[in-house]
Amino acid sequence: MRQTCSSFGLVISVWVRDPRIRKNDFWHAYIDYEICLHTDSVCFTKKISRVRRRYSEFVWLRQTLQKNSLLMIQLPELPPKNPFFSLNNAQQIAERMAGLQKFLEQILQSPLLLSDSCLHLFLQSELCVSKMEACAAGKTHYSVAQAVQHCGRRRFLSEGDLQNDRCISCDSDSDSSECRDQEPRVKDVAINKNESTASFDLMGTSQEERLSCSSGST
Repeated sequence: MRQTCSSFGLVISVWVRDPRIRKNDFWHAYIDYEICLHTDSVCFTKKISRVRRRYSEFVWLRQTLQKNSLLMIQLPELPPKNPFFSLNNAQQIAERMAGLQKFLEQILQSPLLLSDSCLHLFLQSELCVSKMEACAAGKTHYSVAQAVQHCGRRRFLSEGDLQNDRCISCDSDSDSSECRDQEPRVKDVAINKNESTASFDLMGTSQEERLSCSSGST
């Protein structure tokens, strides 16, 4: 889907795709999703980006944006928690993924929310919730722009920070893991691998750029 930032008249396109099961051990698992963003908006540090986020992080984002906007706008709803949500139910996962994408599409139409640092860190950095909060508050040795620019570069932070950055809250359903492993020991399981991939043909994007975002991340 293509969304336009009405305040600036620029293109901001976002996709939520490629759900994957992450396993720490036999009992602890969760699903995260790849967020692909293409834009020519000056609102964003990166014009093309990919990150992976899980449901609990979307919950944090909505709560944070609502608080930071001082209730001046009513944020769209996330797909609701389901006490019977199953990591093995492809339909439930597809419905949640579609709901998460719709949520982001609506968020990105608000000029007010586009000025929120937490939104940019969520969409274009690999920081966990606690680090996003600290960075947005100016309590880290790196800025928001630096966190975004260094997304994917393992040597950006210290080894201790790299470990801490993988720690996230466990407030999503069917999710009991406490940390994302720095290098997951259990092989990722792709769900709905035949799910249709969005065509990244906007803004004159080159074939190489389109392929880089349409392939599953490792």
